[in-house]
Amino acid sequence: MGRGATGPGRRVWSGIWRIADPKITLASAASMFLGGAAAAHTGRIAWGWLGLAAAGVFLLEAAKNASGELFDFDSGVDQAVTEEDRSPFSGGKRVLVDGLLTRRQTAAVAAAFYAGGIAAGLAVVLLREPRVLGFGLAGVALAFFYHAPPVRLSYRGLGELAVAVAYGPLICCGTYLVQRGQVPTWVVLLSLPLGLLVAAFLWVNEFPDFRADAAGGKRTLVVRLGRRQASRVFGAMILAAYAGMALLPAAGLPAAVWLGGAGLPLALAAAARLRASPETNARVVPAQAWTLASFVLASLGAGLGLVLAGGGTG
Repeated sequence: MGRGATGPGRRVWSGIWRIADPKITLASAASMFLGGAAAAHTGRIAWGWLGLAAAGVFLLEAAKNASGELFDFDSGVDQAVTEEDRSPFSGGKRVLVDGLLTRRQTAAVAAAFYAGGIAAGLAVVLLREPRVLGFGLAGVALAFFYHAPPVRLSYRGLGELAVAVAYGPLICCGTYLVQRGQVPTWVVLLSLPLGLLVAAFLWVNEFPDFRADAAGGKRTLVVRLGRRQASRVFGAMILAAYAGMALLPAAGLPAAVWLGGAGLPLALAAAARLRASPETNARVVPAQAWTLASFVLASLGAGLGLVLAGGGTG
C-alpha cells in the first residue's frame, strides 16, 4: 500500500527531473560562464546577481522543455520516435509518451518554471539593471515560441538560428550586462563562436530525430537538407566556430582565449563520425556526446583564458 501511494509522486518527480535535464542545461551554463568570465576579466563579480541571473536562465530552460513537450506531443513528433532512434541527447524528454506526467501536470510544470524564470528576471531588472529587460523578453519569446504556434521556430527551420542567438549573444552578453551595465563589442564577438557550437550540438541532435521530425512536419534544417548534406554543413559550422575563436585576438581580446581550442579535437572527431555515418543512429550518438563536450571545453578554455589574462579589455 505504501509503495503504491508513493508511485505517482515518484513518477511526477521523475518527469520534472527529466524536463530539467542537466545535460541540456550545460548550454546555458557554458554561455553564462563565458559571460561571467568576460566580466571577471574587467572587474569584480557580483556573485549574488550572477546567481539570480543563472537561476532565471535555468528556470526558463526547463520551462521551454516542458512547454515543448506539449507541442511536440500534439504534432505527433514525440510518438514517432522509435526505440532504435532514441538517444540520450535527442528524441524529446518524453514525459507524456512515457506516462511520467499528464498533460495537465506538464502544463503546470511549464507555467511554474516560466513564472519562476520571469520573477528572477524582473528582480534583476528592477533592482540591478533595467536594460536586462530586453534580453529577458527575447529569452522568454525564444523559449516559448521555439515550439509554440503560431511562430513554431523549430518547425520552420529557424530553431538552429534561435539556438545560436540564445546561447551565444543573448545569454553571454546578458550575463555581462548584469555585471557591468554595458555590452562592449568584444563581448558580442566572444559570444558568437560559442553560439555556433551550441547550434552545432542541436544540429547533430536532429539526426536521430530525422524520421520522426519529417513525419510530424517539423522541418528542421537537417530535414530540409537531408542527413548527408547536413553532415557536411555540420563540419562547416565547427570550422567556422573555431576559426572565429582564433580571430578573437584581432579584435583586442587576449591570446589566452585560444585555450578554448581545447574543444576542437572532439569537434573534429564528431564531424568525421557524422560525415562517415549520417544515417546510422548508433554511430551518431558518440558524435552527439563529443559535440557537447566540445562546446563545454570551448567555453571553459576561453573563459579561463580571460580570467587568467586579467587586466581588462578596451
